Amino acid sequence: MKKILEGIVVSLKMSKTAVVKITIVKEHPMYKKLVKKHRKIKADTSDLKLSLGDKVRMEETRPISRDKHFKILEVIKK
Repeated sequence: MKKILEGIVVSLKMSKTAVVKITIVKEHPMYKKLVKKHRKIKADTSDLKLSLGDKVRMEETRPISRDKHFKILEVIKK
């Protein structure tokens, strides 16, 4: 089963690659407080017109390069 994640585009400085920040909200096991964790993922853009701050949906794919393992499917919100 492939992972499908949603995140916000943070950087577009590389060609055919976007850096997407995903936010994970988990409950702390002992204190029961909600804790936010962030992770930056490099994703393949595949001829999409993106801009900074776009909310995108991406899916896990075969390794495209050393760091890229995700491909952007669609732009959810501009």
